[in-house]
Formats: sequence, structure tokens, C-alpha cells
Amino acid sequence: MRVHILGICGTFMGSLALLARDVGIRVSGSDEHVYPPMSTQLEAQGIELMQGYHIEHLKDEPDLVVIGNAMSRGNPVVEHVLNKGLAYTSGPQFFAEHILKDKWVLAAAGTHGKTTTSSMLAWILEHAGMAPGFLIGGIPANFGISARMGETPFFVVEADEYDTAFFDKRSKFVHYHPRTAILNNLEFDHADIFENLAAIQKQFHHLVRTIPGDGRILSPASCEALNQVLEMGCWSEQEQLGVEWTTRLIKADGTAFDVLYQGKVAGQVNWSLTGEHNVANGLAAIAAARHVGVSPALACEALCLFKGVKRRMELLADIDGIKVYDDFAHHPSAIETTLNGLRAGHPNDRIRAIIEPRSNTMKMGVHGNALSDCVKNASEVIWFQPTNVEWLMDEFVDKSPVPTLMMSSTEEIIDYLIKTSESGDHLVIMSNGGFEGIHQRLLMEFDKTALAKG
Repeated sequence: MRVHILGICGTFMGSLALLARDVGIRVSGSDEHVYPPMSTQLEAQGIELMQGYHIEHLKDEPDLVVIGNAMSRGNPVVEHVLNKGLAYTSGPQFFAEHILKDKWVLAAAGTHGKTTTSSMLAWILEHAGMAPGFLIGGIPANFGISARMGETPFFVVEADEYDTAFFDKRSKFVHYHPRTAILNNLEFDHADIFENLAAIQKQFHHLVRTIPGDGRILSPASCEALNQVLEMGCWSEQEQLGVEWTTRLIKADGTAFDVLYQGKVAGQVNWSLTGEHNVANGLAAIAAARHVGVSPALACEALCLFKGVKRRMELLADIDGIKVYDDFAHHPSAIETTLNGLRAGHPNDRIRAIIEPRSNTMKMGVHGNALSDCVKNASEVIWFQPTNVEWLMDEFVDKSPVPTLMMSSTEEIIDYLIKTSESGDHLVIMSNGGFEGIHQRLLMEFDKTALAKG
């Protein structure tokens, strides 16, 4: 079978290409932006890549065209596929039919924490000797890769609620048919495709409808939005995080905690991660692993060895006592929980948040009213306001509870940080995109400054 993937260099589609190749499918693909690291990873695995979207790429007709959700009507290649009557499908549908078939799927869904929770769960199963397959929208440090087939029927997937394709507006996760489902949390997000919270809840209930009766749903009792979803109808086993499963903090920053099952201590986790959100992610992963036979004690042991995920409060460098972190947070709740966790561990240090409002929802200004309060645990905030942001941040900046600056170029931000940073500072760079490479550029400037001093 020969498959051509349109949009192959995205995190999901690139990982899907590698999995498809692993099951014996001949894969090629094209993308508007064919560049490292995904391009080199794919080419190293023998996958043919083509720059841009051109009809000639499909001259030798493949058996199937897999169309990414960034593709839309009007694209010449999409129109060619439709006009020629070529067989086509979406990435999630292809994933379900060719990779997940006959697998015990463990899925982590929710507005926040999907990548981290699925990474934790995959590592717990690995530590338990279960050699799971996985597809995760990030790179777990314990594995160094975002996807693999695995050696057993167990497959962990990050279950995204974003839409599937231009011809299928259901959420991606509706295709995955998990037997074990973590519903971490639910807030309004993705305002570019969802009109309101109720629209997202409807998609989550579509997911609930696909879970078998002997499957299991794990969700926090404290999340009213998820409770409303389950009240629409639930036919599977349920365990509530915060009821059957609870935690007890040993350290305020979340770096050590007890895990309790039905009121009894089942294990203890000591790790480098901070924040109650990561404690909650860890608890969900432990509970999900128990559904496939991993004891809570062994799961806790695994999490003590968990190294985190790239771009999730990843410490990039410590230069002369100045710590620089890369974090994916781009929603007010995620920004708040990340800063809360760092503040709990460093109550007297200067924490400086550098934030790019890059997601479609943030660019639209949907969360504007929540942005002032979400940064209250920072010492200072620098907001990046590039020209493509559709709303002005002046109003919420004026209401900010901490010193706040707006800057329109990354050069200006780097220059300011180089001049004003001191030993003991924590610089947290927050964006769900590349942020114009500010991370490495900033580190290079710090290195130059350190050399000049030395």
C-alpha cells in the first residue's frame, strides 16, 4: 500500500508517517514548510518528502491520500484529489484504521495536560515492562521520540479535541475509541472552531459514547464542565480523581506527594516537576495505568524516574544563576498553574514571564479579561504584541497586579532581558509556537555577555 500525506511535517502527521512506515506502508508526503527537525527525522527513516503542495506530487497516484487538518478547500492539491476521485481520508481516521486497530487504547484528553499526562502514562507502562506504543504531541524525555508502535497491544495516545479535517468537523479523539480514557479538565478554548463551551462539551460526549461498557473513564470530580458531559449519558466504568483517587502534598511546590487510593496511601512520588497541575496529571496517569494492571506503587516508582517533556517547563539553561525555561502554556489557566508551581518552589525569587499570545484563541482576544489575574505569581511580565495580534492588550496591562511591559519585537525583549537580568532570576518563556527562536537567541546573548565578563 502506498500513501501520500498532505501536511506531513506537523507533529501529529509526521509521527503518523513513521508509524505507518513501521507497519509496512510505503509513505511519501508534502508540506508547505519542509524543514528540520521533522524533515530530517522523516528522511532518515526513508520517507520521501516534497516541498509545497503541487499536483505533480500525485502524478503517480497513491492508493490513499491522507489530508491534514490544516488543508482547506481551494488548495490546488485538495481540489485535484476531489476532481480525480482519488481515495482520501483524514489523519485521525487513518490512525484509527491502520495503527490502533486491535489495540487497547489509553487516551488522555482535556484542555490542559494532554501531552504531559500521556507521556507519564506511556512511561509508567514502559517501566512496568509493558512496552507500549504511543503517539504524543511532544517529546517525552524518557523516550526521546514522539511515537512508536510498541511491542504489546497497549497504545497511549494524546487525544486532541481540535477538528479532524475540512471534510470532518468532529474532534480528532472521536476516532480513537479508547478503552481507558482520561478526561483531565475542560475549559473554553479553540475559539476559531468552537462557538462556546457547550460545543466542546458535545464533542467530549461524542468521545464518551465511543468508550465500551467495560472501559473506564477517569475524570476530576471538581470539574463541573466534565460532570455536565458525563450527565449527558455514560455507559462505562467511572473513577473520580479527588474521590477514589487523591493526593497529599509533602512539599508545597508539588515535587513530593503521597498517592491515596480509597483513602489509603498507595505510593509516594518524588520528582523534579512542580505545580499542582502536574500532581493532578500524575494522579490521572497512575489511575489509568491501574486499569491495565499496573499497581499504584509501581506507577509511583516510575514517576519518580519521569524526566518531563520537552517544552513543558523545560529548563534550557542556568547561566550565572539565571535560569531560562521553555513552557508551552498559552491559555490563562495553564499560565497561572505554571507560575503558581514555580512560585511555590521559589517564594522569594524574581520570576519573569515572557509570553507570546500565539494561539488562535489568544489572538482573537477571547481570554483577554483573564490575562491580568493569571500572572499574579510572576514578579514581572513581558507580553509580546506582534503586528498579527487582532486586539490591543493595553486595557488588561493597565489592570495587571504585577509590573508589566508590552514589546513588539523579540529583539527588544532580548535586549531588555540581557540588560536587566540578575543571578537568581527565573525567566519563563511561554508560547505554543517558535516565538521567533527567542529561546536560543537569548541564550546566545547570555553566553556572549558571560564571555565578555570572563
